[in-house]
Amino acid sequence: MSSKMEFSTPSEVEIQCLRRFAADRDTLWAMWTRAEHLRNWWGPQGFTTPVCEVDFRPGGTWFYCMQDPAGQRYCGKMIYQEIDAPSRFTATDFFTDEAGNALTSPPQAQTEIKFMENGVETTVTNISRYSTQEARDQIIDMGVEASLSQTLDRLDAYLSSLAQ
Repeated sequence: MSSKMEFSTPSEVEIQCLRRFAADRDTLWAMWTRAEHLRNWWGPQGFTTPVCEVDFRPGGTWFYCMQDPAGQRYCGKMIYQEIDAPSRFTATDFFTDEAGNALTSPPQAQTEIKFMENGVETTVTNISRYSTQEARDQIIDMGVEASLSQTLDRLDAYLSSLAQ
């Protein structure tokens, strides 16, 4: 069983989410970088991810559309920048329409995902940096803390299902 997510705002333009998982770093790396895994856990409780396309390389993209129980879709894209497997990757992260075209709102972020193995567990740290405090606060006001917490709960459940 993993720990619960730790949510913080280390600066006026940053959001940090940290969570420990009872799995090795290579397994967590695969969960975050391969479509066959991401589609099984990405999104808050009750959501599915019917669109999940990953080209994991610098300059490549992850395009996804989450779908809520009522059928409404919420799409996003990451454009990968730096990849240091299996320790960290960085990406530009933004919302899109269903065709993958960037939306001007909500604001985009520069995201860094880090994986640190500590014995029998791995800590995953997600840091999102926004251009302004107002942009960061808009994401907070949208409910990012609850959404990410539920998403990481789904990752934990998915990891447990793979272990059986």
